[in-house]
This record gives sequence, structure tokens and C-alpha cells, in this order.
Amino acid sequence: MRRTVELTDMGGCDAGPRVLLLPGLGARGAGFRSLALRLTDVARPVLVEYPEGEHAACGAKVLADQVLRVAGAVDAVVASSFGGMVAAHLAAGGATRGVAFLGSFTRTAHVGPRGRLIAMMGPIAVLGRPGWAAASLAAWRPVPSGEVADVVPTTTVERLSTLRRAFAIHSEPPPPDLKPLKVSCLCIQGDRDVLVPPSSLERLAASLPEGTPRHLLRGAGHVPYFSHPDDCARLLTPWLHALAPPGLAALADVDVDVGSAA
Repeated sequence: MRRTVELTDMGGCDAGPRVLLLPGLGARGAGFRSLALRLTDVARPVLVEYPEGEHAACGAKVLADQVLRVAGAVDAVVASSFGGMVAAHLAAGGATRGVAFLGSFTRTAHVGPRGRLIAMMGPIAVLGRPGWAAASLAAWRPVPSGEVADVVPTTTVERLSTLRRAFAIHSEPPPPDLKPLKVSCLCIQGDRDVLVPPSSLERLAASLPEGTPRHLLRGAGHVPYFSHPDDCARLLTPWLHALAPPGLAALADVDVDVGSAA
């Protein structure tokens, strides 16, 4: 059981930006490993694992505070699904200069009518006990049995942690609007995403700074970083190049607060 945020530094390019990879509600940061390995030529990827059990953060804002305390300020964040809410709090507080949203959102309204039911993901995780079928549906392709736990919560502790976070989503204010902020954003969406539908892409992009690029990956589901790491790496590489230091050194000296918007 993880009592705090845990980081796995994947090494990589010393001159490149330091980038956090944030999973979704019930997924593991380890699911980003294939993408992270493809980014080591241009960046310094860091896998993030959220706390579990009684120590699990109850909401995106609390979780963002925990991530910041352990990871500090970074150049970029790549976020999946619910991780987009966590990333938005980090960006609004000045803890990162860029956010890439992968099948993601910063407000449940971006998901459309089903956003009102997102808290039900918690009971589904506990009572439905998702496994191979759910993971394969999320990835929109068969998932090897040894990798199912990277996509859906498979242990009792993970399921209960997912329940707590799902119920907390509507109990706290959403992240501040990123549209007026000086933060570089990028959107990648799978056209076969059954959890965050493709229609979410335009709603999310409308809440981000003008000119934010958006890409629709054909044949990709809810976890394109897991199922289509080469495509994601191709789209992320030029964006990460633009976020390379010297901004890194400046960020390291900034005292940030994810609770305050710029």
C-alpha cells in the first residue's frame, strides 16, 4: 500500500524537459512505461503512482498538492483522463509550464452528459471488479493478462481508492480555467474512447489557451499512451522540444501553490 505519491524517474535526456506522467482514476502510472521509454531521447519522463487506501487523496486538488510536494515544479505534465484535473490544478498554480491531455478533461462538463455520472466509476470499480474485458474495452484492443493492472484497478485497495476519488470529484471546486494562462497545452484523443468520448475534445480545447493543438487518433481508445505509444510519442516530441530548459532552472527556484491561479 502506497502512503504517499511515488515517482519512478525513467532517466532520459539531461537537456530535455522534466515531464510527469499522470494516470487516470483507477489506472497505474506504470501503464505509461512504453510511452516514457519512447520519450527519453527528448525528455526526462517520471512515472507517478498515486497514494492508496486510507492515505488516498480525496479529490484532484488534494492529489495535486501531494504530487507537488513530492515532485516539485516541472516543465511539463502528460495526463490521462481524471489526471487532467490534477494537471490543471498544477498548471493553474504555476507548477508546470505545459500540459498534454490524453483522453482527458479538466471539468466533468467536458465529458458531456455522462460527466454527471462520473462518480459511478467508484462503485463500478468496487462492485464490478473490472478485469481483462474492461481493460481491453478501455484500450480498444486485447490487453495481455500481465498488463491488465496497468489499465484498471485490480486489487481491493486500488478499487477502494478509486471509489474515494470518484466520490470526491463533485465535492470540490473544479480547477481554475486555463484559457487565460500562459501555459502550453496539447490535446490527444482516441476516436474509440468509450469513457471520454471524442466529442469531449472540442469542449476541452475551448477551455484551454487559444491555438492549443488537438489530435484525434484513429483506432485508439481511452488509454492511447498505453495502446498507441508510438503515435503519442510522435505528437508529444515537438511539444516537449518547445518546453525544454532554460525554463527548467527558473522553475526550480519558484515557490508555487497549486491553490492559486495566475
